[in-house]
Amino acid sequence: MSTVVFNFHCKTQSQGRIRIRKGNAPEPFIGTTPRITKLMALALKFEKLIQDGDVTDYADLARLGHVTRARITQIMGLLNLASDIQEDILFLPQTTKGRGLSAREILKMGAIVDWQEQRKVWERYKTFVAK
Repeated sequence: MSTVVFNFHCKTQSQGRIRIRKGNAPEPFIGTTPRITKLMALALKFEKLIQDGDVTDYADLARLGHVTRARITQIMGLLNLASDIQEDILFLPQTTKGRGLSAREILKMGAIVDWQEQRKVWERYKTFVAK
Protein backbone atom coordinates (compact mmCIF):
# COMPACT_ATOMS: atom_id res chain seq x y z
CA MET A 1 0.00 0.00 0.00
CA SER A 2 1.35 3.44 -0.92
CA THR A 3 0.46 6.95 0.15
CA VAL A 4 -0.28 9.75 -2.31
CA VAL A 5 0.39 13.31 -1.18
CA PHE A 6 -1.55 15.96 -3.05
CA ASN A 7 -1.83 19.66 -2.14
CA PHE A 8 -5.16 21.29 -2.90
CA HIS A 9 -7.35 24.16 -1.81
CA CYS A 10 -10.98 25.15 -2.29
CA LYS A 11 -11.95 28.26 -4.18
CA THR A 12 -15.40 29.83 -4.24
CA GLN A 13 -16.40 30.96 -7.72
CA SER A 14 -19.31 32.96 -9.00
CA GLN A 15 -22.76 31.86 -7.92
CA GLY A 16 -21.30 30.17 -4.82
CA ARG A 17 -19.76 27.18 -6.60
CA ILE A 18 -16.83 25.64 -4.78
CA ARG A 19 -13.98 24.32 -6.90
CA ILE A 20 -11.07 22.22 -5.78
CA ARG A 21 -7.79 23.57 -7.13
CA LYS A 22 -4.43 21.88 -7.05
CA GLY A 23 -1.56 23.45 -5.18
CA ASN A 24 -1.42 25.61 -2.11
CA ALA A 25 -3.94 28.36 -1.45
CA PRO A 26 -2.95 31.82 -2.72
CA GLU A 27 -1.64 34.39 -0.26
CA PRO A 28 -4.37 36.34 1.51
CA PHE A 29 -5.28 39.80 0.22
CA ILE A 30 -3.07 42.39 1.88
CA GLY A 31 -4.09 45.53 0.02
CA THR A 32 -3.68 47.43 -3.19
CA THR A 33 -1.40 50.17 -4.38
CA PRO A 34 -3.14 53.54 -3.99
CA ARG A 35 -4.45 55.02 -7.24
CA ILE A 36 -2.51 58.25 -6.71
CA THR A 37 0.72 56.23 -6.45
CA LYS A 38 -0.03 54.57 -9.79
CA LEU A 39 -0.77 57.96 -11.37
CA MET A 40 2.47 59.43 -10.01
CA ALA A 41 4.48 56.55 -11.46
CA LEU A 42 2.64 56.96 -14.75
CA ALA A 43 3.46 60.68 -14.88
CA LEU A 44 7.14 59.94 -14.32
CA LYS A 45 7.08 57.24 -17.02
CA PHE A 46 5.35 59.60 -19.47
CA GLU A 47 7.93 62.31 -18.76
CA LYS A 48 10.74 59.85 -19.52
CA LEU A 49 9.05 58.81 -22.78
CA ILE A 50 8.91 62.46 -23.85
CA GLN A 51 12.50 63.18 -22.79
CA ASP A 52 13.80 60.10 -24.65
CA GLY A 53 11.91 61.13 -27.78
CA ASP A 54 9.76 57.99 -27.88
CA VAL A 55 6.71 60.27 -28.06
CA THR A 56 6.65 63.90 -29.12
CA ASP A 57 3.98 65.43 -26.89
CA TYR A 58 0.93 64.90 -24.69
CA ALA A 59 -1.27 64.38 -27.74
CA ASP A 60 0.83 61.33 -28.70
CA LEU A 61 0.50 59.97 -25.17
CA ALA A 62 -3.26 60.49 -25.27
CA ARG A 63 -3.57 58.64 -28.57
CA LEU A 64 -1.43 55.75 -27.34
CA GLY A 65 -3.32 55.49 -24.04
CA HIS A 66 -6.78 55.95 -25.58
CA VAL A 67 -7.53 58.85 -23.22
CA THR A 68 -8.13 62.54 -23.71
CA ARG A 69 -5.36 65.11 -23.82
CA ALA A 70 -6.99 66.74 -20.81
CA ARG A 71 -6.53 63.53 -18.79
CA ILE A 72 -2.86 63.36 -19.76
CA THR A 73 -2.48 67.00 -18.69
CA GLN A 74 -4.08 66.17 -15.32
CA ILE A 75 -1.72 63.25 -14.76
CA MET A 76 1.31 65.27 -15.81
CA GLY A 77 0.25 67.98 -13.35
CA LEU A 78 1.57 65.70 -10.60
CA LEU A 79 5.07 66.59 -11.81
CA ASN A 80 4.43 70.14 -10.52
CA LEU A 81 4.54 68.82 -6.96
CA ALA A 82 7.65 69.24 -4.85
CA SER A 83 10.03 66.33 -5.28
CA ASP A 84 9.69 65.20 -1.65
CA ILE A 85 5.89 65.11 -2.02
CA GLN A 86 6.29 63.05 -5.20
CA GLU A 87 8.49 60.64 -3.27
CA ASP A 88 5.97 60.41 -0.42
CA ILE A 89 3.25 59.61 -2.95
CA LEU A 90 5.34 56.89 -4.59
CA PHE A 91 5.93 55.18 -1.24
CA LEU A 92 2.43 55.38 0.23
CA PRO A 93 1.44 52.17 2.04
CA GLN A 94 -1.00 49.77 0.43
CA THR A 95 -4.66 50.39 1.18
CA THR A 96 -6.74 47.57 2.59
CA LYS A 97 -10.12 49.26 2.50
CA GLY A 98 -11.53 52.53 1.32
CA ARG A 99 -10.11 54.69 -1.40
CA GLY A 100 -7.10 56.17 0.38
CA LEU A 101 -5.86 59.60 -0.62
CA SER A 102 -8.03 61.55 -3.05
CA ALA A 103 -6.33 62.00 -6.40
CA ARG A 104 -8.48 65.06 -7.02
CA GLU A 105 -7.16 66.87 -3.94
CA ILE A 106 -3.55 66.01 -4.73
CA LEU A 107 -3.96 67.14 -8.35
CA LYS A 108 -5.22 70.48 -6.99
CA MET A 109 -2.02 70.78 -4.95
CA GLY A 110 -0.05 70.75 -8.20
CA ALA A 111 -1.61 74.11 -9.08
CA ILE A 112 0.09 75.72 -6.07
CA VAL A 113 3.28 77.30 -7.39
CA ASP A 114 5.09 77.73 -4.05
CA TRP A 115 6.57 74.40 -2.94
CA GLN A 116 6.64 75.50 0.72
CA GLU A 117 2.89 76.09 0.55
CA GLN A 118 2.46 72.70 -1.16
CA ARG A 119 4.33 71.06 1.70
CA LYS A 120 2.06 72.74 4.28
CA VAL A 121 -1.05 71.55 2.43
CA TRP A 122 0.45 68.06 2.04
CA GLU A 123 1.19 67.79 5.78
CA ARG A 124 -2.33 68.93 6.70
CA TYR A 125 -3.82 66.53 4.20
CA LYS A 126 -1.74 63.57 5.42
CA THR A 127 -2.70 64.37 9.02
CA PHE A 128 -6.39 64.58 8.12
CA VAL A 129 -6.38 61.31 6.18
CA ALA A 130 -4.43 59.45 8.90
CA LYS A 131 -7.24 60.07 11.42
